[in-house]
Amino acid sequence: MLRVAGCGACHTQPENAGSWLAGGRKLETPFGIFYPPNITPDPRSGTGLWDLEDLTRALREGVGPGGLHFYPVFPYPSYAGMRDEDVLALQAYLESVPAVAKENRPHELPWLLRFRIVNRLWKLVFHSPRPFSERTDKSRQWNRGAYLVNVLGHCGECHTPRNRLGALVRDRHLSGNSSGPNITPDDDTGIGSWSASELAEYLSSGTLPDGDTAGDAMVEVIDDSLSHLRRADIDAIVTYLRDIPAVRSSIESLPR
Repeated sequence: MLRVAGCGACHTQPENAGSWLAGGRKLETPFGIFYPPNITPDPRSGTGLWDLEDLTRALREGVGPGGLHFYPVFPYPSYAGMRDEDVLALQAYLESVPAVAKENRPHELPWLLRFRIVNRLWKLVFHSPRPFSERTDKSRQWNRGAYLVNVLGHCGECHTPRNRLGALVRDRHLSGNSSGPNITPDDDTGIGSWSASELAEYLSSGTLPDGDTAGDAMVEVIDDSLSHLRRADIDAIVTYLRDIPAVRSSIESLPR
């Protein structure tokens, strides 16, 4: 559960510079520098006093205890579709990790964005939390893949273009942005020329069809998340990605 959700990638400093899920990793974005918080069960600096309702509201609405509105660098727009049983499983895991007393570091943002009212206004325009809805015209495997890609794995956060205010451009879903390439089945700029087995191998091991290996942030995504998934889940992701609408993109594509 935690593997596919990728919590460790943002909430743990790399190269053993920080304890697991204790926060502090530097995330540079066009809107400023963010430092994800401590989500270990420390009662003072972490999430030790959160209950299931607190966690559910954070994941689906982007609101913390006390009404603090989170910045959408935390991918609650994707997590909003999480099923109740997965939220419960995540809570159980987070409560099991060692508590670390580590204070959270303030974000480094332009003065206007330091006011959390901006986040609330952003949500009014761009965030409509709704549960994941399966498509009855698609297979169980396809729907599983859609849930893993769009909700738990939040792939669109790195692979979908954003508008000037940082919201995902939904009609260009997964067609690439500055953080990640086009992963729609477009033959020229996406993964349309990849076979199912080539895509499954890439997701599992990072090996590209030309024999090269994944680079940049995808290395960590594969090592810490995708490589730990069951083969059935990898196959579900492949089924979904190969069936979504192909979108041509100007973003540099993955090597063939």
